[in-house]
Amino acid sequence: MSSSSSASQPSSGRPERIDPVLRNALRYTVSPREYQLLHQYLLSRAPAVRKRTLPPRKYDAIAKGLDDYNAAAIRASLRLAVVTYSGLKAWDLIKSKLLSRGAAPPSSQRRTAIWKSPNVRLTCSLSLILLFHRLLRRFFTRLRESLLTNEAKAFRRRNPRIAKSLTSRVAPAIGSSLAGFLLAVCPGDQLRITIAIYVFTRALEFWYNYLDDRGYFKNKPSWFGSWMIMPVACGQLLHAFVFDRDCFPSAYGKFILNNSPEYIQKKPQDYPPELKFPGTFDIVDSLAQISKLKWPAFVSPILFPVSETLPRSLTSISPITSPAHPAIKSLSCALLHPNDPSCVRTYISYWIQAFPKVARFFTIIYAAMSITRWRSFLDSPVTAVNRLAKSILRMSLFISGAIGTSWSSICLFQRLLPRNFLPTQRWFLGGFLGGLWAFLERKSGRSNFLYSARMSIDSLWKVGVKRGWWKGVKNGDVLLFAVSLATVNVLYEISPRSVNSGVARKGLGVLRGEGWVDRAALPRREREAAEE
Repeated sequence: MSSSSSASQPSSGRPERIDPVLRNALRYTVSPREYQLLHQYLLSRAPAVRKRTLPPRKYDAIAKGLDDYNAAAIRASLRLAVVTYSGLKAWDLIKSKLLSRGAAPPSSQRRTAIWKSPNVRLTCSLSLILLFHRLLRRFFTRLRESLLTNEAKAFRRRNPRIAKSLTSRVAPAIGSSLAGFLLAVCPGDQLRITIAIYVFTRALEFWYNYLDDRGYFKNKPSWFGSWMIMPVACGQLLHAFVFDRDCFPSAYGKFILNNSPEYIQKKPQDYPPELKFPGTFDIVDSLAQISKLKWPAFVSPILFPVSETLPRSLTSISPITSPAHPAIKSLSCALLHPNDPSCVRTYISYWIQAFPKVARFFTIIYAAMSITRWRSFLDSPVTAVNRLAKSILRMSLFISGAIGTSWSSICLFQRLLPRNFLPTQRWFLGGFLGGLWAFLERKSGRSNFLYSARMSIDSLWKVGVKRGWWKGVKNGDVLLFAVSLATVNVLYEISPRSVNSGVARKGLGVLRGEGWVDRAALPRREREAAEE
C-alpha cells in the first residue's frame, strides 16, 4: 500500500511542477469552466496536444488554490481589448473598402508609432478602465471591511472623518470610479467628448429616476416629462446651425436639409450650367446675414428693374430672389419660398411633400428594429402591427412638424414681431416652437430626447468656447466622465432600479466584477447576499 501510494504521489503532485509561465498564461487567458469546454471540444480531439495539456480537474485545482479575482479582471480586460481593437480595425476596413467607393483616394500620411495610434489608445483606455475599476473596487471593499473590525477602533477614534468616508456604503463605488480618469489615455478628439457627455446625461437621467422613486416629483402634472428637453435642445441647435455651423453636428444638419422641401430651393434642371446657383449652405448663411441686417423688406426686381434690390452682402442669392413673386414682402420669404407669396400655403405644401418621405424612412427603421420582437407578432399580429403603425405615425409627425415649424416660424415672426426685436435670437424661438412637437412622443421618446440633448450640450459648449463665453478646461471631459461614472456607481449601489435599463445594469455588473447580472431583477435576499 505504501509503495502504491508513493508511486501515485508524483502524478498527483504534477500540477505543482507545471511551468509557472504556462500556468500564469492559462490563468490569465481562460477560466476553469472555459478550459473545460476548450479541452472537451478541441484539446481532447488532438492526441499530440492532449498528452501535453492538463486535465480539466487538475487545472481547476490549480485555479482554486490561487486568488482568481485579479486573473478574472485581467482576462476581462484583455478580451475587451481584443474585441475593441478588432471592431475598430473592421470599421476602418469597411470605411476604406465599401463606404469610400467613388471618393477621391486619401492622401498619403506618415505612419505613426503604434502607441500613438488612435485605435490602440482607445483600446487601451477602455480595457484599463475595466481592469482598474475592478481592482479599485476590491481594494476599497476590503479596506472598508478591515476598518469596520474591532481592531480598527483606535484608527476610527483618531480619524473620525476619514474613517466615516472610507467605511461609507458608497466608498467602494466612488473609489472604483477613479478608474474613469484613465479615459485620458484615449485621444482628446470628438469621440472622447461624446463618451463623456453620454455618461453625463445618463447620470442625470438615473439621478432623476432616483428622485422620482423617492417621491420628489409625486405631484408633477401629467404633461411634465423628458419631452420638455426637446424645445430647448432644438432651439439651441437651430441657432447654432444658422450662425455657428462649425459647432453643429453635420449629420443632423444634412438630415434637416434633406427633409426641408419648399423651404430650401434646389437648382432647377433647366438652369444654365455656366451660371452659379446658391447651394443649401449658402442659403443658410444668407438667412443668417438677413437676420443680422434686421430682416429687410423685399424689393422685387420685376417691379423695379433699375433699382438695387439686394444688399451687397446678399448678391449671391440673386438667382433665387430675382424671379420671386412680386407680392412677397419679406426678403427671407423671397429666399425660402420665392414661387408662392402665401406662407400658409407653403407650410401646407411642405407637409404634403415631407411627411410621406419621413414616414417611409421611419417605417424602414422601425420595421428593422421590430425584428427582435418577432414573437409578439406571431402571438398577436394585429396588436403588434397596430402598435408599430402608431409608433411610426407619431415619430413621423414629430420630426416633420419639428422641421417644418422651425422653418415656417421665420415667416410667422416676420408678421408678428418688429424688425428690430430679437433679430438673431428669434432663431432660438423658432427651434423652440418646433421642439414642442415632441409632446406627441412624450411616452416613448426619452432616448431620442436625450440624444438631442447630448448634441445640444456638445454644440453649446463649442459655441461658448468659440465666442469666448467660457474657457475650456484641459482634460475637462475626463473629469466630467469620472464624476459622472461615480454618480452612476453610487446610484446603482443604493438604488439599482434607478438605472432604468437592463443592459446598463448588466454592464455595470460586468464593470464591478459581478458578471452579466441584473441586481434589480434579483430577489432581495440574493441581492443582499451579493452585496456582502
